[in-house]
This record gives sequence, structure tokens and C-alpha cells, in this order.
Amino acid sequence: METLLQPEERVLSTLNKDGSRRWMKPRLSVGRFWKARRIAAYLLILIFTALPYIKINGKPAILLDIIAREFTFFGKTLLATDTLLLALFMMSVFVSVFLATALAGRVWCGWACPQTVYMEFVYRPIERLFDGKPGTRPKPGAKGFKKLLKHLTYLVISAFLAHTFLSYFVGVENLRHWIFHSPASHPVAFAVVVVTTALMLFDFGIFREQTCIVACPYGRFQSVMLDRSSLIVGYDKKRGEPRGPIKKKKGDVSLDVLGQPQGDCIDCKMCVTTCPTGIDIRDGLQLECIHCAQCIDACDAVMDRIGKPRGLVRYSSQEALEGRKRRLLRPRVVLYPLLLTVLLSAFVTVLLTKSSADVRMIREAGSLFNVLPEGRIMNQARLRVTNRTSGPVTYSAEVVSPERGVVIELVPPEMTLQPNKMDSMMARVIAEPTLFTTSPLDIVVRVHGTDEFAREIHFPLHGRIWHGEKP
Repeated sequence: METLLQPEERVLSTLNKDGSRRWMKPRLSVGRFWKARRIAAYLLILIFTALPYIKINGKPAILLDIIAREFTFFGKTLLATDTLLLALFMMSVFVSVFLATALAGRVWCGWACPQTVYMEFVYRPIERLFDGKPGTRPKPGAKGFKKLLKHLTYLVISAFLAHTFLSYFVGVENLRHWIFHSPASHPVAFAVVVVTTALMLFDFGIFREQTCIVACPYGRFQSVMLDRSSLIVGYDKKRGEPRGPIKKKKGDVSLDVLGQPQGDCIDCKMCVTTCPTGIDIRDGLQLECIHCAQCIDACDAVMDRIGKPRGLVRYSSQEALEGRKRRLLRPRVVLYPLLLTVLLSAFVTVLLTKSSADVRMIREAGSLFNVLPEGRIMNQARLRVTNRTSGPVTYSAEVVSPERGVVIELVPPEMTLQPNKMDSMMARVIAEPTLFTTSPLDIVVRVHGTDEFAREIHFPLHGRIWHGEKP
């Protein structure tokens, strides 16, 4: 018989020693933090579900139309060409995450991450409803039926969650069409819905806490985003050790463990059995800890029962748990807000100063200029316009400098663009040869829109230097 080599230490909290999957069925600890997280979770679910249906300036509150490369945030639509705005936005998000982690640890993971919110306050309650509390045995004959009902409920919730998730990318109108029409009329869209539902069902029904431990990189990033003053969920070793079960002697609680004064930890392992990722918080800071505070609620309940003060497991910092004073003011909590202020200020400034249209004149590939039969100089270009308004706008252009001798001919003469659409017109710029005392000749073209938009753009004209000879 082959002998399996046992690892010297635990590799993952969700793995047994033989390498098989350790399925987590955490015991629920109803305490002050769990109640606060439940309120926050249901409020976030409500916001997440309602946002695609809310209209601001006639647009969805959030719509990430990847195919059309349009990204709408609270009434403002960003296009793929808005690289500066998108870069500022993404940098602001990352710095916000760094700041939140430096101040409050993994507060996002335990309190606001969709994976935690739906897993702990939707799917696990459904699991407890059909399977009972951890450790309970179902009645004979009822296990198979309840298991079927549980998975059907999972399927319905996953389908609803998948449709809500997709509404952020395709819009509620397209989603409504997909729901109420035959899949044969939109097979690709139907396949997308089916695949997304299957992924949701796999994530929350099978993969579960593995997403946080294996797939999500946040836990591994915490070693560089946290410092010893950051807020964490920690166990007070000085107060809790040496741990051991309580023994009653003559009606009183004995405080001796192997002849030494016993700490407040009675080694009941309630903090372990309630942990959704299966770790022992008494082992210190670990990447699997999502700061859900379930171990705090469990330990506080035990301390109440044995007449000890709460806080053996609590929100604290590594410095405070080691007996030193926690430093609230430190370089990273000063640098991150300053950097975030600069990024947000730049983002808001660029966003508010954006005009209702983007215009650009691009020279056509080929020769720099052509000489017409009558001697005039022609440059060919394309006038590219992006309509950023919420309604259709018609655009045209004219040359305003120099005032004479230069005309612009557009093909077509006018162009009507729908909201957030981009198109171009062929532009032929024709100038008198006597204007070319230098080459290129800088001209100013003014683009007009029926929405009172006006923008002047500079364009260099190339031609022969005029020396007084006849054309």
C-alpha cells in the first residue's frame, strides 16, 4: 500500500491533508457585526439590482456597453477614445482600494464584495433552510427531495443574478427583449445568458469560498497594502493564552491549565466553526481571512456566557495586539488621500470641461497637396466628429482664417449624428496659391452644430511657395 506524504503545514484551509476538498459549512453566529453586515448586504443588493433601471439625463445610471465601446456613469457617457478620463477613473479606483485597505483592512471583502454579500446572505441561508444547521441530520427520505429543491432555488437565484449582471453590459431594454422573445430570435444572446447563469451557479453553488482564497488576488496583495497599523480582525494572545477548557471546582471556574494561570480562551473552537473560509483566527493574520467578523460575534457570545469581557477576538491592529499604540497618522494614510484628491480633481475637471462634441481634422494619406487646373491648391482631409449629447445633432464647417482665399468643401455638406456616435466627412480645402508665402499655411476651421456647438480647429495646408509667377 502506498504511503501518502503528509504536508508539514496546512496548505489551504479548504484542503484536507490528503488533498481532497474540504467543504465549508460554517455555523452562523448572530451578533452585532453580523446584523450590521446583513443590513449593508441587503442594501447593496437593492442598489445593485435597481441601478440599471435608474435613468439620469435619459441614460442608464450605469451601462458598460463593451461592444459599442461606450461607458455611461450617472448621466455621462465615456467613449473608448476618452483614454485620459478612463485612466484617471481606474487610477482613482485603485488608490481608493489602497486607502481603504490601509485604514480598514479588508473591509471591502467582508462587507461589500458581491462574492461575500451573495454567498453569505443569499446562498448560505438557502443552504441552511434546506439542509438544516451544520451537524443536523435530515429525516429519512427527505434528503434527496430537499437537495433537489435547494439546487432548483440556486438555479432561479443564479438566473436572476446573471440577468441583473448582464443588464449592466447590454441595457435593460435589450435584456427585456431577450426575456420575452423566443431564444430562436437571438441565439447568441440566449447562449450568453445560459453561460452566465451556469457560471453564477458554479461560483456560488460549487466553487464558493475558493473564489476568495484561490481566484481573487486581493488576499495576496494585502501583504503590501497593509501595514502593522491597519485595521484587522485579530486574536489577543496575551489575554487568551494559555488556552484550555474551563473546569468547574466547587461551583467556581478553575483558572489553571497545567499549573499555569489560564487565559480567557477556553479553546471551544467556535471561532473556527463559524469562519466561512475555515481558518483559525488564533493563528494570526492569514490571506484567507476576509474580515467578516463572524469569529468576533462567536467569541463575544462565549465571553458573555462565561462572564468574561468581550474583545478577545476583535477589530484591532498588529501593533495594538502586541501592546503598542496604534499609529493613525502615518505616511501612506497621508499620501493616498492626497493622491486620490489630485486624481479625482483632474477627473472632474476633465469631465466638466468636455464639450458636447469632439472634432478632429485628419489629413488623408497620399500626396500632401494637389494643384487644380486653374492653379489653386487643394489639400484632402477627413473631418471626424463625435456627438456627445443625448440627441441628434447636425454638423457643418467653414474656414474663418484667413478670411479670404480659402474654402472648405465637405462631402456631404452636412452630417447628422445620433447620440454618442462618431462619423467623418471628406473635406477638400482649396486655397489660392498667393497665400503660400510659407508652407505649411496654418488655417482655422470652425465646426458648427445645431445644438449651438462651435469649435475652432487649426489645420496646416501644404502647397508651393508663391514667388510671384503666374499659376
